[in-house]
Amino acid sequence: MTDLHSFIAGLPKAELHVHHVGSASPRIVSELAARHPDSKVPTDPEALADYFTFTDFAHFIEVYLSVVDLVRTPEDVRLLTFEVARDMARQNIRYAELTITPYSSTRRGIDERAFMAAIEDARKAAEAELGIVLRWCFDIPGEAGLEAAEETARLAVDLRPEGLVSFGLGGPEIGVPRPQFKPYFDRAIAAGLRSVPHAGETTGPETIWDALNELGAQRIGHGTSAVQDPALLAHLAEHRIALEVCPTSNIATRAVADLDQHPIKEMVAAGVLVTINSDDPPMFGTDLNNEYAVAARLLELDERGLAALAKNAVEASFLDEAGKARLAAEIDDYTETWLAR
Repeated sequence: MTDLHSFIAGLPKAELHVHHVGSASPRIVSELAARHPDSKVPTDPEALADYFTFTDFAHFIEVYLSVVDLVRTPEDVRLLTFEVARDMARQNIRYAELTITPYSSTRRGIDERAFMAAIEDARKAAEAELGIVLRWCFDIPGEAGLEAAEETARLAVDLRPEGLVSFGLGGPEIGVPRPQFKPYFDRAIAAGLRSVPHAGETTGPETIWDALNELGAQRIGHGTSAVQDPALLAHLAEHRIALEVCPTSNIATRAVADLDQHPIKEMVAAGVLVTINSDDPPMFGTDLNNEYAVAARLLELDERGLAALAKNAVEASFLDEAGKARLAAEIDDYTETWLAR
């Protein structure tokens, strides 16, 4: 695997399911915690490893929200966004659709226009200085209910920043039915945004059907339970509706018992467009390179197989067609050069 790890490290990649606050490395979190000493989040990066050990999905949400609380000013937002981009660029991620929950910041008192300016300033600086293209998905924190949905839709449609491409729904699935969010997704889709809700991570395939039928989902976040319904797998495969698969995340939140039981093999065998993602990487002790290594083991992939997996993410992305062609060609060129050595 040593050569394969080296191949993955240099492989140009796109990432489609990765959260803004959840991508804050121990370095970033400790800096934010030092700015806000009233927080219970440790300032010592080593202590954060214990803090980021989760007993279940509910505990993960509790810890996640404590880190969200560290982002209190536009300067915090700008720091977080640019430093996340820096960590991505180190992994040869060329394009990323970063899921942002603006409601979490605006309800804490950050001015909404200052928030938009901060993420856009960081996005433009990251592209100019680091060579990474960022786009945004604004997502509803499902646990906050319809008030959060209304606010997120308003921010997305009325104050739409240049980098915004999609509209999502995150947070717990249990007790948070998807159909209630239909009016907000309808509004976002009418404004030209793509629909990318989380579904089927901790609930059954019926949640994925709801995301498709009620929310107009064009990609599914996680979709782990899709393998329980052959008709659903066939539908996803026929319509090229990608699953944003996050293997290590699923283990960390106890959505899947262990990696050897992860359903990614069944997804691929059914012809579903599978993409590999890191979700909340530092919180789960992973990064996108590691997730590709996990996928290589689970799917028994060589370099060409990994390159094809990387191109799945390009195909499923909301990058423009010229950008997709450039990134796919870069993946092909890198792979052929590597194999020729």
